Amino acid sequence: MNIHEHQAKELLKQFNAPVLNGFVAYNQKELDKQIDTLKGPIWVVKAQIHAGGRGKGGGVKVVNSKENVYETFNNMMGMNLVTKQTGPEGKEVKRIYIEDGCMIKEEFYISYLIDRKTKSICLIASSEGGMDIEEVAEKTPLKIAKIFIDPVTNKLSKDDVSKVSDILSLGETQFDQLNEILSNILKLFIEKDASLIEINPFVLTEDNQFLCLDAKMNFDSNALFRHEEILSLRDLSEEEPLEIEASKHGLNYIKLDGTIGCMVNGAGLAMATMDIIKLYGEKPANFLDVGGGATKEQVMNAFKIILSDESVKGILVNIFGGIMRCEIIAQGIIDTANELNLSIPLVVRLEGTNVELGKKYLDESGLNIISANDLDEAAKKIVSAVSKGN
Repeated sequence: MNIHEHQAKELLKQFNAPVLNGFVAYNQKELDKQIDTLKGPIWVVKAQIHAGGRGKGGGVKVVNSKENVYETFNNMMGMNLVTKQTGPEGKEVKRIYIEDGCMIKEEFYISYLIDRKTKSICLIASSEGGMDIEEVAEKTPLKIAKIFIDPVTNKLSKDDVSKVSDILSLGETQFDQLNEILSNILKLFIEKDASLIEINPFVLTEDNQFLCLDAKMNFDSNALFRHEEILSLRDLSEEEPLEIEASKHGLNYIKLDGTIGCMVNGAGLAMATMDIIKLYGEKPANFLDVGGGATKEQVMNAFKIILSDESVKGILVNIFGGIMRCEIIAQGIIDTANELNLSIPLVVRLEGTNVELGKKYLDESGLNIISANDLDEAAKKIVSAVSKGN
């Protein structure tokens, strides 16, 4: 789960990581109430959306008067902010964060994330702050340090902090301050079950104080049941409506930009299904994993969600029935097709428990359902059917 920058900074403040004073406003009335809490003479006005690259898109402005704060706020509120992460459709700005400015001496990059290979927390630091870390890694990899946190202690050692200090070219006078900040952010990462905390830029000011100037945080959705305070920060307006609806029915759904809807059980099989659709020249419209023990009702809900996407021109169902019985899936498909008057091509590949009974249900349904014996055949058939329809 993602949160906004202003929410991330509140969490950083709770864990004694340095941030500038600021406030969030949803309208001019709220701006009026809080503007005098910031001293100036520099203010930074920031659009709050769940996407990076806001500055380049016009979503971050530095101003030098309260009049300019108001002018920028009014121009920014409600704008459709387009960045490289939003795609061409952009995102509407519904909240704005205003904070004090500062005099920056140097900009750095700091992040914590989960490294799947080592199964540990990884601290990434770079002297190249304010830039895409992927670009830095590609062009100047020697400017990046990766430190893997000891999973037994889950604490930074002095050697760890020294490596960060070296890559940032800091002096001994900043060591204690750096150690405290990095340790506090690590504590936040662990206690709140974060999957990513990115501070970019992490700056050193002209008076030699560190500040977290921008912050991005993601949290492990599977751990939210024990973090109501984090779940309360969720902004549903920033999420895909179909993904929200799917989560209500226990379905793992991610909307994509293709034309072939996919309903699969198991994440690995779902990925393979999407890959083979691409192999034969079309694009999947979604990732959808109904899980290993889906009910007929879940199958019906999955179909409804797939068909709610107007870009879907055909559907491929790929089920390997272990815990899930194929005849239940087949009955769910038949009932849904009848209820929704399905008019687009539907290819079904079933394998596993009671597969013959499931196929019998489909064959005797009287519906225009295209059967396939394996995934390769299924992919070819749905791609062909969609191509003919176009």
